[in-house]
Amino acid sequence: MASWLGGLGSGLGQSLGQVGGSLSSLTGQISSFTKDILLEGAEEVGELHVSNSKLREIESINAAQKLENERLKKVCSDLEEKHEAAELQIKQLSIEYRNQLQQKEVEISHLKARQNALQEQLQKVQTAAQSAQSGVGVLPPATTSASYVPVVRHSSGFEGDDMDFGDVIWSQQEINRLSNEVSRLESEVDHWKQIALSSKVQGTNDAEQSEICKLQNIVKELKRNLSQEIDEHQHELSVLQDAHRQKLVEITRRHREELSEYEERIEELENQLQQDGVSTDAVGGSKISEQKKNARSLEGGKIEELQVVKDQKDEIRKLNHSLSSAKEENKILLKERELAEVGKIQIMQEYENLKSDFSKLQSAVAEQDALLKEQEKKLQSKTSLPEDIVRLQQALLEAENEIARLSSLNQEGLEKELTSSQRKNENILSAYAEDQNSELSRLRQDLERKERELNESIAERETLIVELGELDKQNQEATQHVITLKEQLSKQHTETDSIINQLKFDLDFERKKLSELEMEKMETIKELDSQKEKLSQCSYALNDLHISKQQLQGNIKDLQEQLRKAQDCNFHHKKEIGELEQRLKEREEELSVSLSKLTEKSNQESDYTCQDLILKKKEVEIAKLQNDISENKQLNEDLKKSVSDLKIENGKLMAATEELKQELNNAISEKNKVHLEKDTVVEALKMEKRRLESELNQAEKRLLEQAHKYKQTIEELSKARSMDTSALQLEHERLVRCNQEKDFKIAELKRSIEQMEIDHQETKEMLTTSLGGQKQLTELIKEKEVFIEKFKNQALQVKQELEEYMKVSKKQDVLKQNLEEKDRSLAVMKEENNHLKEEIERLKDQQSRSMPVVEPKTLDIIIELESEVTQLKVIKNNLEEEIEVLRKTIEDQNQTTVQLQQSLQEQRREIDESKFQCEQMNVTHEKLSLEKDEEIKNLQKTIEQIRTQLHKERQIIQTDSSDIFQETKVQTLNGENGNEKHDLSKAEIERLVKGIKEREMEIKLLNEKNVSLSQRIDQLSKDEVGKLTRIIQEKDLEIKALNARVSSASSRQDVLCLQQQLQAYVLEREQVLAVLSEKTRENSQLKTEYRNIMDMVAAKEAALVRLQEENKRLSDRSENSSQDMSRETIQNLSRIIREKDIEIDALSQKCQTLLTVLQTSGAGSDNGSGGVNSNQFEELLQERDKLKQQVKKMEEWKQQVITTVQNMQHESAHLQEELHKLQAQISVESDSNSKLQVDYNGLIQTYEQNEKKLKSFSQELAQVQHSIGQLYNTKDLLLSKLDLVTPSVAMASTVSQLSGIQHGTPELLSDETKLLQNELEQLKKKLQEKDSTIRTLQENNQRLSDSVATASEIERKNQEGTESEMRQIKEKNDVLQKSLREKDILIKSKSDQLLSVSENLSNKENENELLKQAVTNLKERNLILEMDIRKLKEENEKIVARSREKETEFRALQETNMQFSMMLKEKEFESHSMKEKALAFEKLLKEKEQGKTGELNQLLNEVKSMQEKAVTFQQERDQVMVALKQKQMESSALQSEIQHLHEKEQRLNQELERLRNHLLEMEDSYTREALAAEDREVKLRKKVLILEEKLVSSSTAVENASHQASLQVESLQEQLNLVSKQRDETMLQLTISQDQVKQYALSLANLQMVLEQFQQEEKAMYSAELEKHKKQTEEWRKKAENLEEKVVSLQESLGEANAALDAASRLTEQLDIKEEEIEELKKEGEIRKEMLEDVQNKLMNLMNSTEGKVDKLLMRNLFVGHFHTPKNKRPEVLRLMGSILGIKREELDQLLSEDQRGVTRWVTGWLGGGAGSKSVPSTPLRPTHQNILNSSFSELFVKFLETESCPSLPPPKLSVHDMKLLGAAGTGKTINSAVLVMGRRPDTNPFLAPRSAAVPLITPASGSGHLLMKPISDALPTFTPLPVSPDASAGAVLKDLLKQ
Repeated sequence: MASWLGGLGSGLGQSLGQVGGSLSSLTGQISSFTKDILLEGAEEVGELHVSNSKLREIESINAAQKLENERLKKVCSDLEEKHEAAELQIKQLSIEYRNQLQQKEVEISHLKARQNALQEQLQKVQTAAQSAQSGVGVLPPATTSASYVPVVRHSSGFEGDDMDFGDVIWSQQEINRLSNEVSRLESEVDHWKQIALSSKVQGTNDAEQSEICKLQNIVKELKRNLSQEIDEHQHELSVLQDAHRQKLVEITRRHREELSEYEERIEELENQLQQDGVSTDAVGGSKISEQKKNARSLEGGKIEELQVVKDQKDEIRKLNHSLSSAKEENKILLKERELAEVGKIQIMQEYENLKSDFSKLQSAVAEQDALLKEQEKKLQSKTSLPEDIVRLQQALLEAENEIARLSSLNQEGLEKELTSSQRKNENILSAYAEDQNSELSRLRQDLERKERELNESIAERETLIVELGELDKQNQEATQHVITLKEQLSKQHTETDSIINQLKFDLDFERKKLSELEMEKMETIKELDSQKEKLSQCSYALNDLHISKQQLQGNIKDLQEQLRKAQDCNFHHKKEIGELEQRLKEREEELSVSLSKLTEKSNQESDYTCQDLILKKKEVEIAKLQNDISENKQLNEDLKKSVSDLKIENGKLMAATEELKQELNNAISEKNKVHLEKDTVVEALKMEKRRLESELNQAEKRLLEQAHKYKQTIEELSKARSMDTSALQLEHERLVRCNQEKDFKIAELKRSIEQMEIDHQETKEMLTTSLGGQKQLTELIKEKEVFIEKFKNQALQVKQELEEYMKVSKKQDVLKQNLEEKDRSLAVMKEENNHLKEEIERLKDQQSRSMPVVEPKTLDIIIELESEVTQLKVIKNNLEEEIEVLRKTIEDQNQTTVQLQQSLQEQRREIDESKFQCEQMNVTHEKLSLEKDEEIKNLQKTIEQIRTQLHKERQIIQTDSSDIFQETKVQTLNGENGNEKHDLSKAEIERLVKGIKEREMEIKLLNEKNVSLSQRIDQLSKDEVGKLTRIIQEKDLEIKALNARVSSASSRQDVLCLQQQLQAYVLEREQVLAVLSEKTRENSQLKTEYRNIMDMVAAKEAALVRLQEENKRLSDRSENSSQDMSRETIQNLSRIIREKDIEIDALSQKCQTLLTVLQTSGAGSDNGSGGVNSNQFEELLQERDKLKQQVKKMEEWKQQVITTVQNMQHESAHLQEELHKLQAQISVESDSNSKLQVDYNGLIQTYEQNEKKLKSFSQELAQVQHSIGQLYNTKDLLLSKLDLVTPSVAMASTVSQLSGIQHGTPELLSDETKLLQNELEQLKKKLQEKDSTIRTLQENNQRLSDSVATASEIERKNQEGTESEMRQIKEKNDVLQKSLREKDILIKSKSDQLLSVSENLSNKENENELLKQAVTNLKERNLILEMDIRKLKEENEKIVARSREKETEFRALQETNMQFSMMLKEKEFESHSMKEKALAFEKLLKEKEQGKTGELNQLLNEVKSMQEKAVTFQQERDQVMVALKQKQMESSALQSEIQHLHEKEQRLNQELERLRNHLLEMEDSYTREALAAEDREVKLRKKVLILEEKLVSSSTAVENASHQASLQVESLQEQLNLVSKQRDETMLQLTISQDQVKQYALSLANLQMVLEQFQQEEKAMYSAELEKHKKQTEEWRKKAENLEEKVVSLQESLGEANAALDAASRLTEQLDIKEEEIEELKKEGEIRKEMLEDVQNKLMNLMNSTEGKVDKLLMRNLFVGHFHTPKNKRPEVLRLMGSILGIKREELDQLLSEDQRGVTRWVTGWLGGGAGSKSVPSTPLRPTHQNILNSSFSELFVKFLETESCPSLPPPKLSVHDMKLLGAAGTGKTINSAVLVMGRRPDTNPFLAPRSAAVPLITPASGSGHLLMKPISDALPTFTPLPVSPDASAGAVLKDLLKQ
């Protein structure tokens, strides 16, 4: 026994130790896991010095964190695997130990059976020994056996625990059972001791004593073992409890540490953000720094508020640690959001401030914004580690689950403590809320009082303003008659009046704007009223207001402070107004004095007119000053009124915001589904409140600024007055006023613009929120429709079932009828049968009577009847069977009908309930839709108003910004990009809000799924455990019954049977336990599978959500971008067209000026020396050709750009195809979400269309931008180098370009984009037309400017420079294209980063909002409880106060009653005394009549004495009354005391009587007892005598019994020896079996270890294979991407190659055409060369023939010219003559130096004979030739020769238009032969032919022109033409002539 119990104890200890060890190992693993996560999550980020370095560091940290994330994932997976392995080990061990326990129980039952047998034998011995020994008490065996029944209990409270915690409780129960057994065994041991003692007395043998000693030792050992086991169990229990506590403490501590670390990390990130802001905004200037200071101060205020919130949290933490942690996380996330909002507001403010400096700092600000956004993205991506947070939360949830399982024992006590603490907390919170309510009411009263005071002050101000206006009117009336006298001077000041009118017009415009704003505000107030009406309906949800009250308290305090400030400002303004009024009065007095003086002076000094004029001027100026002052006053008053109105409106808006908040809170309580929308509205209202507060501050600042400005103006005016009153001073003052007014107007306009922008943004946000709400409502409606459809389907199914049931019932009726008919036929058959039987009997009788006389007929009849009877019997049996079958069917059908009726009723109930729910939902949806419609209408109205205002402002802004656009176009483009970014950010925010709402809906659905799954699992586990427990209980009951039978039965056969049954039951039990363990395993597996499934579902849903968000984003983006892009492109094109118009105008003006210059220069050149050289023209033509080539190159580049665009479009098509493939894959994957996919496909189609639009627009924009850049680059070159080009050619080229572009445009665009393309093409046409006009004008310009410029060599150098520049430009262009591509790639990467960041943000916000919801729910519960407690307290206090008041009133009434009674008595006494006086007076009168005067005196004395006595009596009576009352009070008190004493006396009397009765009873009882004792003594004496006699007889009997006992003892010893042998054998078997069990356990453990290793190896193999597969897939992906990139590049190269091939084919065609033309021109050239040779030969012949001859006409003209020239110039003429005649220079010089006479004589002698021969016509003098006398003779001669040198016949002409290109059909391009000979391009000009073969430079039709340009008439004498080189100029030809 002892060894067996020891084994049992050790087994139990081992099992519990293993359980504890597994628990401790699990806790250790969890703690290490959480520590790793926390340590790895809390890595610090280094400081960021420069923005670029910061970005790099952030990226590196991000990468490191990703690696750490992966490592943590691996660690998590390893830990989970270990956890599962440990669980399996624990379960297996528990199963083994249970099996062992069951075996031990079986052994115990065997041993008990043996013990019972021994006990029975002992009882027999005792019965035998009773004769010898008397007085030995024997315990009944039944009790011992019954008490030894094993009671096995199993815990049903722990269903499928992972930790197998039920084993611990089960072990505790086992311990209790064992302790009971120990107590029982102790009692048995005592019994055996008594037997041993009795045997010792009898003198038993030494062997028995030794056996007894052995048994005693065994018992002692068992006791020790039991005590040890109990201690061990208790120790293990305490260890487990300690471990549980430590676990709880560690988890809570880690949770806090995690929270603190997260807070530190968030603070670090905030610091980094601030540093980034500092680094980026440093360029922004001092304004940004000031805004940052404000932001920091705001952050400080927020930190203080957060501290207060933390203090409140500490109270809640005592209730629940997990909730407190959630709240802290929520608060931290809220901080982040607020900071982000503050940052946004700052950015907006910066943007508004920097708007004024837009033209200067726009590019820098754009770069800064880009940097900021990138940094924010990086930081957000860095801060958002949602996967880590999710894992941590999962780990925490698992830990919490374990804690909940472990703490199920201590839960009840904790719950009680929690409830008590919650009650206390609720009491405290309720008290706090009451205080807050009281404070709120008080603050509201103060606010109302302050508002009243404000209104009063405003009214006072208005009255003062009215008085001021009256004073102004009086002044105006006084000054009107002065103004009438000075009307003459008013003409000079009309200009100033017009300016003032303009300013007034502006003021009126602004006032109109103000009125419009007021109208808008009125509309908003109306909307607010409507919302108030809605609020009145939602009054039952007032409890939610307490939350908003706590939030609003701080705002109210701020508003109070602002009110105080405003009041102070008002007070100061009042003071200032008073001072201003005093000053005005003083000024007016001074003015009146000055006026009077002026009038006197005008009367006195009427003679001095000039002084009068001066005075008049001064008076007019004074009047103007007064008018200006009055206008300023009016302006001031208007401004003040507007400020006051704004304040009032602000107050109203504040109240409205509060009401809106209340409405929102009520709506939250009504509809949880629209909860998020209301939260966003609350946030928007908060923003509005902040904005209103900022507006208040701004208004106050404005007032202060205006006051300062007014003071400055007054000071300036006073200074101006103090100066001499001259015209200059007046002008100065006027300018000062104008300046101030302009400043005011500018400031007001800026403010209005800012306000409008803010309103616009707010309306946009409201629109987005309302749209989101609408979407949610539509989704809800769709869901409801789905439900309705389901219900309809169910109803249809029910109807079908009903119809089926009706058919079945009809069939049943038919069957019933058939049955009835069959019954009837049966009855008829039975009757017939009976008749037949009777007939048969009768026949038998007849046969028996007459046997011999048997006729054959009767026999036949009998046979026939018998056959008929058998047939009828068969039919009857068949019918009976059929009846039974039918009855069964009827019964079945009846049962089915009953069931169907029940199901029908249930379905009807369900349908009714569903209908009711549907109706309710419809009603609520209708209400919601109506409310939303109203809100949408209101929002639409506000949007329309804002749009109108925005259009107005845009017009104003456009007029202002036109100049800026002319100056810098690149900057405007940058600005537009910035605006686009801003719009994009807004759109992204809206998308995020929508995504968050969808996420929350999905999370709710997942939660519901979770709950349902967990409930199913719990139900399954509960059902299984309940079944098993029932089976076990039944088995236990059977075991108990069997034990009872065993104890009662004495035979061993029954025992053996029972043992066999027990073994069978044990086997069954083992099977049951095995089933249980399998079920637990399946449960754990199901749980793991469920978790995996949940993870998969979550991942899929996350993917779905991402896809949906991307779709929405893309759709929104495409819509917004398409609209914005179309608008922007149209606006840009319109701007460009305007600019082109302006340029055209400027160029046309330049052309006109150059034409005028040319005309004047042409006139001068006609008068002056020679005209334009032909070389200059040729150079200019060459330059023009080069420029044309450059233009061609630019066009080719344009075509390349177009081809690239086409390639891009092809790529987009490919991408679309890939998108379609992806869509197909997605559709295959997500079959479950079919409805969503339909919408998704639609969205994708729209997205594709929009993407096409976007791409086309972006390409067109890029083209336009490129063309603009090209135009601006080429403009300068063209201005300096363009030459004579006809407008027709330019137009043709532009048309060809346009057609090329139009042909190049892709035909892939959809129908929607075609309209936009048409518009774009029209705009392009306009642009190109404008460009062509600009080009023509520029060409004209160049023509005119180049005709003026005469520097050919420099221009050639410039041409070479331009060619090099063009190459450089091309290279730059290529570089720019490359950079553009790189930037596109960068932009794509950045957009991807943005998307990832936005997804992370949305995840975080989802978590945030979940936490927020939890917090709000808890707060609401707290507040509700607080309210209840407060109400109860208030009611208690009221009741107490009422009771006190009632008591005080009662006392007061009693006192008043007493007083009244006293007064009454006094009055009665007085009336008595008055009556007595009256009687005395009557007596006196009588006595007077009788004349008894003496007696009268006596009587009077008596009366007086009587009166005094009466007074004394009255006083005595009062005293007596008071004494009486006192006595009465005393008597009443005495009476009450007497009553009390009476009651006491009664009680004492009663007690006395009771005590007397008790005494009497006691005496009676004593007497009775004494009598009884005497009787007992007598009886005992008798008994003693009897016993003595019995002793004598028994001594003899004992001697006989001792002999028998000795015999029995010997037999017992033999039995004992046998039993001990059997026991030893069983012990050996037990030890062997235990060893086997241990070996099995070891082998099992080894097997488990091997299995685990194998599993780990398998997992490692799988993971390695997975990684390999992943690597392979990644490599394949990379390869695919590389291939795709190669394909793209090949496509691009293909496109380029195709373009190059096309260009090459075109060039080859052109070359062929040109070669043909070259050949033709070569032929023509050969012909011309032959012609030239002939002409040259003729010329040579002529030269040879006319070498020695001189023309007579020439000599005559020279001779006449000699006389016409002045005398100074005549020797030059003679020298010319000599050179013609062939006289040398030296001889001529000698002749001239001698004497002039000789020469003259020689000349006269030489020319004497031919004087009258011929009359030569002299060149007539033109009017233009007036300066001819001043010019020299040589010049005149040269001129003459030039006129005469032209040939008489015109040379053969080469018309430009004769030759046309063969290939170019319809093009107006001309080609010259000379050009082709030179090998030039076909597009070059035809004007570069040699001079001999060229056309005249200017057409003969032009009347005006130079002489050289005109053809020579036939009449004039001519020289023969000389062969001239093409490069030679006209001057060179003349020089050659002179030399010859």
